Order: sequence, then C-alpha cells, then structure tokens
Amino acid sequence: MILFVRTALLGLLLVSGIACASQQDNLDKLRKRITSLQEEFEKANASKSEVADDLRDSERAISSSNRALHQLGAQQREANKDLRTLQQSVASLNTEMQSQQAQLGRLLYQQYIESSHQDYLKLLLNNNDPTQVARDLKYYEYIARERATTLQSLRTSLSKLNVVTAQTRSKSAEIAALQAEEKQGLQALERDKRDRQKTLQKIALQLKQQRREMGRLKHNEAQLSKLVEKLAHVLPDSGHGVFRTLKGKLTLPVKGRLSNKFGARRPETSVAWTGWFLTAQANTPVKAIAAGRVVYADWLRGFGNLLIIDHGQGYMSLYGNNETLYKQAGDELRSGDTIATVGNSGGNEDSGLYFELRFEGKPFDPSKWVKR
Repeated sequence: MILFVRTALLGLLLVSGIACASQQDNLDKLRKRITSLQEEFEKANASKSEVADDLRDSERAISSSNRALHQLGAQQREANKDLRTLQQSVASLNTEMQSQQAQLGRLLYQQYIESSHQDYLKLLLNNNDPTQVARDLKYYEYIARERATTLQSLRTSLSKLNVVTAQTRSKSAEIAALQAEEKQGLQALERDKRDRQKTLQKIALQLKQQRREMGRLKHNEAQLSKLVEKLAHVLPDSGHGVFRTLKGKLTLPVKGRLSNKFGARRPETSVAWTGWFLTAQANTPVKAIAAGRVVYADWLRGFGNLLIIDHGQGYMSLYGNNETLYKQAGDELRSGDTIATVGNSGGNEDSGLYFELRFEGKPFDPSKWVKR
C-alpha cells in the first residue's frame, strides 16, 4: 500500500504547512511520474491480453484450416483413385469396342466381297435350295442386328463413361481449388500469428522495462516517504486521542449491505479485501465514524473519490468510491458529520461505499470495532 501511505502522508504535509519545498516538489513529481507509468503499464497489460486473445483465435483457426486441408486431401486422393478406375474401364471398353468393330469389319468386308461377285438378291433368287436361302437370310439378319446392337451398346457405355469421367475431373478440380484457397488462408493466418507473436514479445519487453522503472521510482518514493514520516512525527497532536476507546461502539458510515468479509479473496483474484464494501443507493449520505481531521480528499486510482480522516494516535478511516466529497483536507470533523455521498466512482459497477480502518498505516478488521 505504498501509494496509500504516500497519499495520506502527502495530505498531512499539506495540512501541516511544514517548509520542505524541495522534498515536496520531488514527491509531487514522483507521484505524477508513477501515476503516468501505472497508466502506461495498465494499457500495456490490456494490450498484451488483447493480443494474446487474438493469438489464441489465430492458432485455433490455423488448426481448423489444417484439419480442413487434411480432409480435402483425403477427398482428392479418393477422387483421383475413382478417376483412375474409370479411366481403366474406358480403356478396357475401348479395346473391347475396337475388337468388336474389327470383327464386324471383317464380316462386312466378307459380305462386300461376296456381294461384289453377284447381286445379293440374284444370289438368293437363283439358289434352288430354299433351306439354304433361309439360312442365308437368317445369317445376314443376324449380322446386321448384332452389329447394330453392339455398336449401340458400346456407344451408350462410352457416353456414360465420358459423363462420369467429366464429373470426376470436375470434382477433382473443385477440390484442388478449395485446397489452394485453404493454403492461401493458412499462409495468411500464419503470417498473422507471426506478427502477433512479435507484438507479444515487444509488449513483454516493454512491461519488463516498465517494471524495472517502477521499481526504481518506488524505491525513490520509499526514501522520500521515510522523510515524510519523520516530519509527521514532529507535528503537534491533533487532540483526537479517544478513538481507541470507541472499539465496539462505532456505527457504520452509511446504511447499506455488507457484501464481503475482511481478508476474504476478491472474486477471480488472489488479492484479499483490506476493508468492507457497503452496497448502498447512490447519493446516500456518508457519515464520519468519529471525530478527526480530513487529511486527504481527492480522486485516487482504484478508490475513486476518496476521503481519509486522521483520528489521532495512528488511527485513520478511509471512505472510497464516493459520488461527491463535501469536505476538504484540513477540515475538522465531529462524529456523525456528513462527509460525502455514495456513488460508484473509481470504475465500480455497483453503487456503494468502500470503508477501511487503519492503524499506523496498516488495515485491520472493522468487525470488532463497528456495532451492527
């Protein structure tokens, strides 16, 4: 809670009016630098998370494309196998057709030779044997019918094979086109993946450098904070030294529902609650739990509009996520004074008040101090 200690002690210095201008200027500059660096750090973390999500989506898409390519390859191999089978069938039928055509050619040639020596009709009419005439007629009819049937059958088969072969070739071309398209998409995705990996590496390096810079700046801040603490020890007592006697007697600063326990883990994080979040309607009045002096009243990252009261002897109370702050640093307060109104500043989704109790800068459980 270096940031909290720094801010609270800075408020004390502003109230006290101690003449430490050079140290104060350094602390102000350092606070601004750390705030700026934290903003850059948060943006870099957000960018890294976003790029990591994009990288995950790209790798999933690459896996899907590879799977599609594998399936298309199997389909193409099957189509090529079918095409080879059909081509073999075409070749076989062509051979068979050529053989039959050769046989028919020989028959036709024989018929032509015979008919060239004598007229076909005269041959039949001059034949004195009716049985021979009948056999000759049957023979020629058979030859003609067989020739026509065979030719038609071969033409039909060949036509079918040509159609199927064309379909198979078309399918093979379609698969090849899809495969080429998938490969182009895969190449684009892989380029995108490489670009995002480079971006991740760049952001990781940036985060590493920022962590190193933040460590150096926080070390400097710690040194200045020690000086501020030493100066705070020489401040006159505020006169509010009865806070320790109020254990078990304090009332809640706002009427609301307690939504967490002190020390419990925050949802989806390993960070523990160091105070209470009291869910309440916006603009509900927030009361001071005890007399004291305002040492901080301003916006603080994570706490929104924050007000801190010094109750003396090392005790402080914190009131965060307010909509409006009614008091300023240096104001003296009585128990029950209205100091703010409930809101959801600081990025909270729900309206309510964040409440902490601290002793010597360290948070402690309010449950034994507040009566409910």
